[in-house]
Amino acid sequence: MSTSTTKKTAVQARRERAVEEAIHSGEMEGLSVSGAFEADAADYARGAIDLDEFGRRVRARNGVA
Repeated sequence: MSTSTTKKTAVQARRERAVEEAIHSGEMEGLSVSGAFEADAADYARGAIDLDEFGRRVRARNGVA
């Protein structure tokens, strides 16, 4: 396995963990996430989009500039 593959896997694992923790935090506050958010979060976790794009999508969907 190449170093870049290992690094990518580690980055994806960190992103997945961050997404899981963020969703759990919201659920602990009584909130839930939409299917659209889950789809964007999955795109972010697998590296299809970066954090800036993830944020843009969330803000656009919720009418926040």
